[in-house]
Amino acid sequence: MIKEQVLEDVKSAMKARDKQRVNALRLVTAEIKRKEVDERRPVDDAAAIAILEKMMKQRKDSHGQYLAAGREELAAQEAFEMALIQSYLPEPLSAEEVEALVQQVMTEMGADHISKMGQVMGALKAQLAGRADMGPVGALVKARLSA
Repeated sequence: MIKEQVLEDVKSAMKARDKQRVNALRLVTAEIKRKEVDERRPVDDAAAIAILEKMMKQRKDSHGQYLAAGREELAAQEAFEMALIQSYLPEPLSAEEVEALVQQVMTEMGADHISKMGQVMGALKAQLAGRADMGPVGALVKARLSA
């Protein structure tokens, strides 16, 4: 499980005295624990992936803002955290693989009108969790169903 892997990595980073890595991993564990406390149940891998995706998006936004403001040291920290978080996420799919999956789901569901977009996106979200950015996927589905 992702949660156990993160906890093990915190221990090994502490033993190696890698302060930057320990701090970044503690941010991840804190977010996982917050989710567990809020929902009063253990976090599974699907929930952990959702947490990591949210953290990744936050880091991307912050990274861009820091670069625009000329804060190179803070941008470097965000880049480090993004790389660390990415290492726990599943391998992303290529654009061709995403397009093939979109076409497969649309064919299986018989989706041929824009009114089916919600159903198609629901099915795709489960299959693409952590492996593709859903923004461009939504645009692709909308374009295919509108045509």
